[in-house]
Amino acid sequence: MTDRLEAHEIWMPALAPVSPGGLTRPRIGIGGISIESSTFSPHVSGDEAFTIRTGAELIGYYPFLEAGRDLADAAEWVPIHHGRSLPGGAVAPETYQRMKSAIVDGIRESMRESGPFDGFFFDIHGAMSVIGMTDAEGDLAIAVREALGPDTLISTSMDLHGNVSETLRDAVDLLTCYRMAPHEDWMNTKERAVWNLLARLRGAEGSDPLRRRPFKAWVPVPVLLPGEKTSTRLEPAAGLYAMLPDIEAMEGVVDASIWIGYAWADEPRCQAYVVVLGDDEQLIAREAERVARDFWDAREDFVFVAPTATLDGALERATAPEARHPYLISDSGDNPTAGGAGDVTWTLTELLGRPELTDGSRTTLVASIFDAEAVATARAAGVGAKVSLHAGAGIDHGPSGPVAITGEVFSITDGDPDAGTQAVIAVGGLHAIITERRKPFHHLDDFRMLGLDPESADIVVVKIGYLEPELYELAADWTLALTPGGVDQDLLRLGHRHLAPGVFPFDTTGNPPLTAHVSRRQETSA
Repeated sequence: MTDRLEAHEIWMPALAPVSPGGLTRPRIGIGGISIESSTFSPHVSGDEAFTIRTGAELIGYYPFLEAGRDLADAAEWVPIHHGRSLPGGAVAPETYQRMKSAIVDGIRESMRESGPFDGFFFDIHGAMSVIGMTDAEGDLAIAVREALGPDTLISTSMDLHGNVSETLRDAVDLLTCYRMAPHEDWMNTKERAVWNLLARLRGAEGSDPLRRRPFKAWVPVPVLLPGEKTSTRLEPAAGLYAMLPDIEAMEGVVDASIWIGYAWADEPRCQAYVVVLGDDEQLIAREAERVARDFWDAREDFVFVAPTATLDGALERATAPEARHPYLISDSGDNPTAGGAGDVTWTLTELLGRPELTDGSRTTLVASIFDAEAVATARAAGVGAKVSLHAGAGIDHGPSGPVAITGEVFSITDGDPDAGTQAVIAVGGLHAIITERRKPFHHLDDFRMLGLDPESADIVVVKIGYLEPELYELAADWTLALTPGGVDQDLLRLGHRHLAPGVFPFDTTGNPPLTAHVSRRQETSA
């Protein structure tokens, strides 16, 4: 795999010819639910949080299934139902049940009309929390398995910040996850999951529902760390993930993956996992245990992807005479792409209280807070008008309530698919971005569309953890500010109560066996 990937790049090799006994054009369904949800955030992810795709729109979501491509032509693809959301708080039970029912009912209806599925692409995140549940993906996987029946081969694509519970492991046949954080290979991973599925269905054992299932060597690693400490830009994560392609290339191995786990949910399944798939039981067990031991041995070596500081410390660095600009500050505690509510006001309140940021001597961009009422107030006033308004803390009150902002309406921008209408309020040189709905700011055009120029700014404050590629390239320098919020980087002060025993760093006395559980599903109707 290349060091840098774009989501649209196709990198898997061509499929081998169909072997004798393999399936020439298998019937494969597609469905799933994808969200990363913090149980420490008061935000609730309801129907409005999810983009639902069905039919041609769902097929069109995957560039590797474009007409004329090998994978597209290799199967009859049946799009069922998929829900995808920005990270947020736990999912409302009724929202989850509606999506689950749509997937299960869609599978059953399609089977009544056209017969059973040979395969199913189960596209999930792995860190979905549902209010009142402790293993939502496991519950969904069981429901999908029961609807499909025992013989359908299920291939699962996941985020590396997901969790592989025993329930999920036992319900599906193939699993893989991202190998890059930031997730520049997110779409490529979905392609790999589909490629693996087709390769098994087309292989020499394709006529045997049992033999075409690979063995799974699964090792839970009792370590739970934030993504900002496990970026594949740095060691030891870079070295651990670099092991996987070499393992995957071994004869008798299908896939090798490491899940970091999701740090901001308080559930027993939340920890790291290593899974190696293949037909050589001893080999995959040995390699899974080797990677797991290396992970465990490196547990104290993981460091934040950038220099860290309090917000005051970050601002001191950013405003120092020798500081290089643009200086990026990650407001990490309320990162909406990790599950934060996105409307914690603590950081903006602190920034507005700093005269050196509001006296016009430097330009500071602050992204963002969502508050539909505040945006409406700014719109009513109009661009260029002076306004006094309160914004934020409607969902997560955090350590401070709504922030008071008095300044000039710098711009009003309509039509963003995520944010809706956006308002920028200028207080001297500080430009506070307020959005109608939750939105992450990952791209330079997210700022430019508002009339702001991030490249000429002195300081850019973004609710994010590690910087996404465009921001990473923008930053002349960077500090990860350890700010409060639902995805606080200081895990020990969040108050986890339901993790499995022995998980580091909550328990520093453990010495886990790290023994692989090797299995493949045995039940078959054949």
